[in-house]
Amino acid sequence: MAVREGLLALLADKPRHGYDLRSVFEARTAELWHLNSGQVYTTLERLERDGLVDADEDHDDPSGRRRIYRVTDAGNAELRRWLDASSWTVEPQRDELLMKVLLAADDPPAAAALITDHRHALMARLQLLRREQREAPDTLAYQLVADALVARLEADLHWLDRCEQRLARRTEPTT
Repeated sequence: MAVREGLLALLADKPRHGYDLRSVFEARTAELWHLNSGQVYTTLERLERDGLVDADEDHDDPSGRRRIYRVTDAGNAELRRWLDASSWTVEPQRDELLMKVLLAADDPPAAAALITDHRHALMARLQLLRREQREAPDTLAYQLVADALVARLEADLHWLDRCEQRLARRTEPTT
């Protein structure tokens, strides 16, 4: 996801000023993604330039500098296009764990040690995440993020099991 689409989604809810957009974005993403103010305002300028948002001065702001942004019809159409597009890709992700296993695979003892080390690290992270999940505020955003992280950790653990099985088959003596 790009910040651009995130801001459009928030503006589709209601008009907002930049600081509010930043705060709501971080709250809705369970603070998984932090934005700096410069990034928000640069993105808003581009959205306005591209006709996806309009801005008016905020009459409640005594300084006269704050602007209220609202999504345009073109912005709503762009948001709808983004929401309707599939987020899944056939291409494997270039994550670090995948790269390490691929690069170590030709050395079975090194690959086995790497898999074992990463399995222990992932299990520790999974346990910590589950403990944090029990103690965390029961907000929808946090629970959705925690569920995604748990599912990905479990998927990585399952994948490491498969890697270990494939490596074991390759190192078994043939008769």
